[in-house]
Amino acid sequence: QVQLVESGGGLVQAGESLRLSCVASGNIFRIDTMGWYRQAPGKQRELVATITSGDITNYADSVKGRFTISRDNTKNTVYLQMNSLKPEDTAVYYCNADVTTSYFRRRYPEVWGQGTLVTVSS
Repeated sequence: QVQLVESGGGLVQAGESLRLSCVASGNIFRIDTMGWYRQAPGKQRELVATITSGDITNYADSVKGRFTISRDNTKNTVYLQMNSLKPEDTAVYYCNADVTTSYFRRRYPEVWGQGTLVTVSS
């Protein structure tokens, strides 16, 4: 089995920064695209940013220029550096990964973490 565990959430004031981390563990053979999504109260889950195994990134328009996604393949970890945070960034942030396991090279294209809460006060 593969598990994703996020960390780094918390309560900050508008304009401040946070760095989220997500570590993948288990019988991992390869991790392709990794990403961050978020879900605000009463809203649907939305894409924040993704990064491929070749470090090609994609961002939601709402976070471009403020958030940066990166990964460390040696640690099976993806990061989300969030700067200039706004109250509208308040949400539970979820990590997602496309994982192939060592056992039979089975692919799990949608592995999710449990989420970490980010609250931005005005």
